[in-house]
Amino acid sequence: MKPLQIMDTTIRDGQQSLWATRMAIGDMLPILPKMDQVGYWAIESWGGATFDSCLRFLDENPWERLRAIKKSCPQTKLSMLVRGQNLVGYHHYSTDVVTRFIEAAHHNGIDVFRVFDALNDIRNVKDCAKAIKACGAHFEPAISYTVSPVHTLDAYVDYAVALKELGADSICVKDMAGLLTPYRTDRLTRALREATDLPIHLHCHYVGGMAPANYIKGTEAGAEIVDTASAPLAFGNSQPAVEMIVAAFKESGYDTGIDLDLLFEIAEYWEEVRKRAHYKRGVSSLIHMQVYKHQIPGGMMSNLVSQLDVQHAADRLGDVVKEIPRVRAETGFPPLVTPMSQIVGTQAVFNVLTGKRWSVVSAEMKDYLAGKYGKAPGPLDEDILKKVMGNSEVLPDDIAPSTLATQTFDDCKEEIGALANSDEDVLMYALFPNEARAFLSKHRTADKVEFMLAGESSATKEEDYVDINQIRELIRAVEESSIGEVTIKEAGSEITVRKPEVAAAATFAAMPVAAAAAAPAPEKAKAPAAPAATDHPDNWKAITSPMVGTFYAAPAPDAAPFVKLGDEIMAGQTMCIVEAMKLMNEIPAETMCIVKEICVENAQPVEFGQALFYVEPIDSNSGKEKLGE
Repeated sequence: MKPLQIMDTTIRDGQQSLWATRMAIGDMLPILPKMDQVGYWAIESWGGATFDSCLRFLDENPWERLRAIKKSCPQTKLSMLVRGQNLVGYHHYSTDVVTRFIEAAHHNGIDVFRVFDALNDIRNVKDCAKAIKACGAHFEPAISYTVSPVHTLDAYVDYAVALKELGADSICVKDMAGLLTPYRTDRLTRALREATDLPIHLHCHYVGGMAPANYIKGTEAGAEIVDTASAPLAFGNSQPAVEMIVAAFKESGYDTGIDLDLLFEIAEYWEEVRKRAHYKRGVSSLIHMQVYKHQIPGGMMSNLVSQLDVQHAADRLGDVVKEIPRVRAETGFPPLVTPMSQIVGTQAVFNVLTGKRWSVVSAEMKDYLAGKYGKAPGPLDEDILKKVMGNSEVLPDDIAPSTLATQTFDDCKEEIGALANSDEDVLMYALFPNEARAFLSKHRTADKVEFMLAGESSATKEEDYVDINQIRELIRAVEESSIGEVTIKEAGSEITVRKPEVAAAATFAAMPVAAAAAAPAPEKAKAPAAPAATDHPDNWKAITSPMVGTFYAAPAPDAAPFVKLGDEIMAGQTMCIVEAMKLMNEIPAETMCIVKEICVENAQPVEFGQALFYVEPIDSNSGKEKLGE
């Protein structure tokens, strides 16, 4: 027997599952040296949604975050989660972008690359595998585990064997929804070990509470590594607590040898961070326990609740939960993991809120049905395919979806131009163009900001520079206190941070404000926005937004609009896009009609139920003869 090895997920999947990926680097750095002493197999520290969230919400450079974590954890391997050809984004990237990203991640500190594809389509893993093996890192492909008529034990074993042929150093079973049970875990682990003779790594979300038992049965069946999080970021949608798992294996042949006292010292730190940020603990509710019926991962469930709150339709959660298995069956039983969890979940929301199934379909769902994300695990519903795709072409099985991603690294470098100071900046732009451009425009100094101190001229000396993280801590202290300001005096310099109401006499200028650690409380739900109360002929019909989002009149910034005033359009023709939930949702015409009024300007926010267009329906039985005339 070998001691069980543990990968810590606290600062990546733990905080992504429970804290919406809002943990700032300043919260991590003080405790990382202690975590480095534990003796973890690895610390999962990057990837998933962390790259995205650094830019969108935290005003952090994700590459600098990685370097800072590596510097604080010199003894422990760092791991990251890669979404196959999607890397850390939501669509496929070209081979050279994938290769350069893997190289840069490894250069900056990543030792273990866990790579999964939402559809278990090996074509979407090959580019990553080649790049990881070329740079000498640990390649750990993951099997996205789910339960369906097409996801059999033999199918999982065949996929694992194919992954071994790509050069896998270990195989991860990624149970993102918490669907594994102890005896399924036993059978699957034994089958994978026998077929591949590779180390098996179990990644189970707690959700319905089975994960600790899965780890025990899986370890007895030959699994060598399991994933856990520190107790304040464990349970619920996250992984089991490391303290629980270490204690469970004490006095067994798999004893981890990890110091529980050290783990509890680390947990006390995270508990203080949790309290300060006002985050809830991970808890399994009744709807979590029902995962064995609805199969919705905990993180996806949280996202659905958030979506429905935004759409002022929280009372429809039960209907959406019932709709998701139906959509999933119609689309070939894709595993519910990023990006398929967003694509399937959002479609279910649309089907419920509009009352007309498949009347609103995101561009991403159309791409999936067309085969542009990969091969569906099971057969697609022919009626749905015909309704959504019409005569549009579906990608043949012998053409890899990655070949459709044509924007190269050099293309991105040319587009971003002088804003990019490094290949890392270019990669940031390749993955998230809008967010990267905004971030790079704002931050042209890497880690220090110049402040004008009280009583001094603008000719600031080198010793007057202040580390930005110190200022962020000051801001947080002011925001959380009842006092109006906080002042620091050091080496003869004085820096004061004031609340907005007393900031008129600020002692320094040009300070960027850090994003708040905790997400703001949601606004109270309100009724859908009514169409504008203007005088319109009785035979005009309002086309309203089925969601809260951003209105786009064209498919791309430089493209022609979908429709113009006076256009005659066919039923089902796309009229605009409403971007919401990270998806581009195409809004179609319900009938043949003439566009009589465009109510929203391009790139403007819209409310659920707000009028986007007014149209005059055309009677299809009389050509262009209008109804009511």
